[in-house]
Amino acid sequence: MNDKPGNDTDGTIECAKFLPHPPAAVWTALTDPGLHARWWAAGDVKPVVGHRFTLDMGSWGHQPCEVTEVEPERLLAYRFAEGSLDTTITWRLVPEGTGTRLFLTHTGFDLDSPMGRQALEGMGEGWPHLLDRMETTLTESR
Repeated sequence: MNDKPGNDTDGTIECAKFLPHPPAAVWTALTDPGLHARWWAAGDVKPVVGHRFTLDMGSWGHQPCEVTEVEPERLLAYRFAEGSLDTTITWRLVPEGTGTRLFLTHTGFDLDSPMGRQALEGMGEGWPHLLDRMETTLTESR
């Protein structure tokens, strides 16, 4: 997998990015509400299986989420936009040299619905920009 996003015909977005920061720092960007709000959306995200939180997606509204998998500094997965998109976001962190290769898989887009197709297209284009913002946020937080 390269650093370009992939939109599959099965309703999945996959992308990866090398971040010149250790896994602990990347994990913090994914799980600390203050940092999370700086690069993506405000919300009470916590790395605890079963934890329910809401992400403030601005004009797209408040999106309910539930954490489904946690492996500290390695894996975080949660249901995203329950009741509307009903997708799953999975973050996988792999140490690489002095940095981290971050893999994002966003699955479950309903390609039979106009909203699902539109979300797949928009988020497929948006995720690389958000990963760039994460890198900037981590660099500024040093």
